[in-house]
Amino acid sequence: MEYSWNHTRRYNSYPEYFKSIFGNRVQKVALDAGFSCPNRDGYKGIGGCSFCDNDAFNPSYCDSSKTISVQIQEGIEFHRTRYRRAKQFLAYFQAFSNTYAPIEKLKILYEEALACEGIIGLVIGTRPDCIDEEKLDYLAKLAEKYYVKIEYGLESIHNKTLLKINRGHDFETSLKAIELTHERKIPVGTHFIVGLPGETANSFLNDITAISALKLESIKFHQLQIIKGTQMEKEFLKNPDDFKMFGMEAYLDLIVRVVEKLNPEFVIERIAAEVPPRFLASKGWGMIRYDQVLGKFETLLEQRNTWQGRLFKSE
Repeated sequence: MEYSWNHTRRYNSYPEYFKSIFGNRVQKVALDAGFSCPNRDGYKGIGGCSFCDNDAFNPSYCDSSKTISVQIQEGIEFHRTRYRRAKQFLAYFQAFSNTYAPIEKLKILYEEALACEGIIGLVIGTRPDCIDEEKLDYLAKLAEKYYVKIEYGLESIHNKTLLKINRGHDFETSLKAIELTHERKIPVGTHFIVGLPGETANSFLNDITAISALKLESIKFHQLQIIKGTQMEKEFLKNPDDFKMFGMEAYLDLIVRVVEKLNPEFVIERIAAEVPPRFLASKGWGMIRYDQVLGKFETLLEQRNTWQGRLFKSE
């Protein structure tokens, strides 16, 4: 079977995508630059998204008390030990909303990262309501020399859900941000959470048609996990039946069906979240690592003789 992504995996794989661009493995180095979010600092609200605790996914070297240069140096050392094939690195501004500051501050932080040895580009995680044309024009200029990508946390396409999780913006804002970014030829990534309150496996499967029509380069899927100390934990303890908590087998079954319908042009960056069990207020999947989950997913694709986009229908 020949796939449009020019490698033998049954889905459009993120590592293979980077190999096609750069000729070798490229690793992201996560950074915490000390940003906040407009629904945390009172501009739009307080408390942040009901599911969010950045400590649950930040690596140990990722610490806003350290400079960007120090975090990058420690991150590269960490990844060179874990991924010996990694030769080039992307500065991944990950924690909170990494365009939520005046452009003068953003320039200082981004350009400090790009000046570090081994860094060949930026991946900037942010919210769709924290971008504007001035910032995008600046990033488009950087993209003439470096690889630059923006990852927007969309989480859901349903405004009712976004309101319930205290997201602070609607889906129309997401559509506008994606369009403005795409117009400047900056690659766009997005993130969705599967199992948010009020959403089901079937409803998310039905959402894939609309998601596939977005102008994206890559996509991440995470199963809902209830993190200790969050507002969502309080809601979960009060009304656990309102939440769809997937066991691993049921989740992977759904993701296979999702991927069958997904636009084959989208690069799949992740299919699941990996959070240390000590952070979880809900039953997790134990100590299984993401690579093992991914292996199970790939085995399911083979067993069912299916692949990304097999059932995709463009509109």
